[in-house]
Amino acid sequence: MATPWRWAAAALLLIVWAALPPVRGFSLPLQRPADCGGDRYFDISRLACAPCGAHQRPSAGGSSCVCQPGYRMVSSNGGSSVVCEKCPENMTGVTQDGWNCITCPKGLTSEGTCKCPNNEILVERSIDGILLDEASCLHCNGSEQSFSASDASGNRCVRCEQTFINASKSCDCSSPNILTGGLCFSAAENLPPKGVATVRFAQLGITLTSAWFLKNLQSSASACWLYSNLTACQALGNMCVMNVNSLSYSSTDACGLFQYIYVNTARLGIAHSVAFWRRNLPWLYYGDRPGLASQVLEANNVPTVFSFKGTDKDVKLQFIAASFDAAGNFLKWQSLEGGILQLCPDTQTKLNAAYAFGTTYQQSCKISVSKILLDFANPIFYDLFLEYNGDNGQQYLWDVPVLNLNLQYSEMFVNQGSNMNSWLLTRRFFLVDALSGKENDLEKLPRVLRIASKITISIRLASHNQRGTIYPPLLTIAYTDVLVENPETQSVMVSFSVSYEMNQSEAQVQTDITLGVLGGLAVLWSLLKTAGWKRRTGSSIIDLQTVLKFLLFYAGDLANVFFIITVGTGIYWLVFFKGQQFVSVLLPLPSQEEDFVTYIACAFSLKALQFLQLLVSQLTVDIFFIDWERPKSRVVKGVEGEGVIKSAAAPVSIWRTYFVANEWNEIQTVRKINPLFQVFAVLFFLEVVGFSNLALMDSSSSLARSSESYIAPWSRILRFGVSAAVWLAIAGLQIIFFSVCYERFVEDKISQFVDLCCVSNISVFLLSHSCFGYYIHGRSVHGHADTNMEEMNRNLKREAENLCSQRGLLPNTDGQTFQMSISRKMRLHYDRIHETLTRRRGPARLLDSSVNTFEQSTRAYNTMNKFLSSFINHAHKEMDYIVKDKLLFERILGMEFMEPIEKSLFYSDEGQSFSDVLYYGNETTLLIFDILFFSIVDLASQSFVLAAILTYLQQEMTSCLCICREPSNMLFGRQNTELL
Repeated sequence: MATPWRWAAAALLLIVWAALPPVRGFSLPLQRPADCGGDRYFDISRLACAPCGAHQRPSAGGSSCVCQPGYRMVSSNGGSSVVCEKCPENMTGVTQDGWNCITCPKGLTSEGTCKCPNNEILVERSIDGILLDEASCLHCNGSEQSFSASDASGNRCVRCEQTFINASKSCDCSSPNILTGGLCFSAAENLPPKGVATVRFAQLGITLTSAWFLKNLQSSASACWLYSNLTACQALGNMCVMNVNSLSYSSTDACGLFQYIYVNTARLGIAHSVAFWRRNLPWLYYGDRPGLASQVLEANNVPTVFSFKGTDKDVKLQFIAASFDAAGNFLKWQSLEGGILQLCPDTQTKLNAAYAFGTTYQQSCKISVSKILLDFANPIFYDLFLEYNGDNGQQYLWDVPVLNLNLQYSEMFVNQGSNMNSWLLTRRFFLVDALSGKENDLEKLPRVLRIASKITISIRLASHNQRGTIYPPLLTIAYTDVLVENPETQSVMVSFSVSYEMNQSEAQVQTDITLGVLGGLAVLWSLLKTAGWKRRTGSSIIDLQTVLKFLLFYAGDLANVFFIITVGTGIYWLVFFKGQQFVSVLLPLPSQEEDFVTYIACAFSLKALQFLQLLVSQLTVDIFFIDWERPKSRVVKGVEGEGVIKSAAAPVSIWRTYFVANEWNEIQTVRKINPLFQVFAVLFFLEVVGFSNLALMDSSSSLARSSESYIAPWSRILRFGVSAAVWLAIAGLQIIFFSVCYERFVEDKISQFVDLCCVSNISVFLLSHSCFGYYIHGRSVHGHADTNMEEMNRNLKREAENLCSQRGLLPNTDGQTFQMSISRKMRLHYDRIHETLTRRRGPARLLDSSVNTFEQSTRAYNTMNKFLSSFINHAHKEMDYIVKDKLLFERILGMEFMEPIEKSLFYSDEGQSFSDVLYYGNETTLLIFDILFFSIVDLASQSFVLAAILTYLQQEMTSCLCICREPSNMLFGRQNTELL
């Protein structure tokens, strides 16, 4: 039965819902209490201004209405719900609570209430609370028995300030006594000079009269000078610190008054045997003149030892600060842990990581001015110390000097230069000063806000001393002056950092010596290479080409020198910094790494030049494939145009030559490592295993880092050292694996190519220089290679059973690879034949038909093939050659001592050095270039992933350049290779 009712109710709801207006967004005008003016109040329920009633005005807070002077409240429910009634003519005043009218015999205030003279208090009610018809002003008894005066509100009589009693034996500071800052001083006393209550904001070019200084400067200076009042002396010191400790002996500002008192109170002695710390005064300066900084910072070590692995106190910097308020009251001792000096918010773990010894810390953020004014309404001043334990277990403090970059000494910024002897070190500092920038009213916002925008704690390792000792830390602070206009939209960038450094001069000297020695050896080695190159080119004249070749050789060798130095430096810092327990070395600062980065850039540039030379040399090598195959029979064919039939030798198949040439093309980029595996393995160990974490500028040698822990900035030296070490280690393992296992038991493509030449009955004649090259003897011991499978298997079986001669060029030898040093006569003959092959590449080629061109190339090829085969067979006695072994020094130096004058020289080459014209024989150059390319990209991008991707792409592009070139014509294969 209830179901129809439910359906009816649902239908009714749908009708009502459909009749409702559509939902839309709402907007309202923005109004603030300050916008309401003098006759409206701010309605907190409507968030808008509303008019006050008759005879009313806004309250002091602006959120309600009160009666105008001469009117009393009849009722009040807040806001504008106030009823006011005019007071009678004989009662023009209103009580302080505003509810009653009263007669005021001594006048009215601007608010319409009664007022009383100084040292008198206002009485409106009797002791039992009955309202008086006429207010009275009672005088506070300032006689010797009471010494009382009215308080700041004028409602009570309290004991007057002691200085009044001392000066006049009463609570009256009448002439000739001097009243200043609420204190009374006798005119007979020797007062300090009249202070200048100004604060200079040099960045803005503003000097303003501070309300705080105007109220407290002279009184604090006088109380400190006359009575050695501890709080007054601290307050005076704080005002000097708010003036960024700037000194000018011609001025009597806060710092001038402090220095006046400091100089003239030597009789009081010093505190804690510190010559700069006057008794009863705060310690503000390390002497009042520049030049003492080097003695303070480097004369003594902090008497404690720090380590990377030890107890909590050994591995942490225990900073502690004495804090004071602006009035000079001591607040408490504070540990810096918890982010006391770090304006940027963060987790406790990350904030406290700043004080882990050896961890380079950097933090920066942008903070709104409104938040700074809210969090730092009252400035706090700090005297910073480093806490340590003595031999007897007693805790001691070591002072931490401050280098204030905003400090001016005689109108000069002496702390902004790098010359330590010109610095003026100080002690006390603050984070935010929103007090001294207030001009007229201390309750209003400051006109100028001063913020510690950059704080750096520098830790220097003591040199030539016990390991783990440091010089006194230095706190460097820079302030930013902000002209407060719209705090909600204004912001300021702040930063906090902790840096570690040591004297790097010795390391720099050692690096320079190493660079000089290895650079000199590189010059000698390049000269030897140039001499060998001149011998191989058959020229003895030192010309411009010789000089350029020397420079190219020297570029490659100097790149190796830079590479050795940078890799050695990177691995040195990696091992000794991360592996030490008691600290003996610290990482270079980022500014000190510039020379290191320059070395890497030089190494890469020079190695790139050598790499380009390698590519060019591969492109310009002359290769000729000598076909030893001879026709097995003759064939009968008709001669076109003559009508006759003649017999001719059966043609020899060209496919064997094509096949060998193709295999040569494929081994151009064969390397001793797998580039793709190399890149992925390096990336795996760096990013997945976590070796990259070893490049962080902290003391931890752990490969895994928690997401909650602080991540220190990267060290470019460690980053290069880690990546280079991982790259070299993986490449070394690959080379060992390929040499020992893979090439021996799976596949050796270089040796297989030599075997292929022998099976194909093709020899390779290769000239890398004018008079030097390589020869691969591929003449088949069976006489023929162009045969069927059955005969080929039979020949291979006979060869395996030693039933035929050996493959070597010389009888009864297996030597198939040789280095050639050919005579000048042989080279000239080779060039004459080769010229007919290359002539068709000129303009004359356009005049010939394709048939004639092909016939010319074929004839030239046959001529070259016949000449080289006859040369190998000793058919040319005037151009003969001899086979010999190289001397040991010739192998070491990579050059030939004998010059082939009459006969060419063939040197036995069991090491298959023809791979020197391939990637395979230049693995060291390629490997170093890959490492430097990877490192340059990484240093620029700080990304191992991007460096790995670009390195692989670079490898593929250069490989494609070597093996994917189009042949010039059908007779010229890649790399000037004659295929026919």
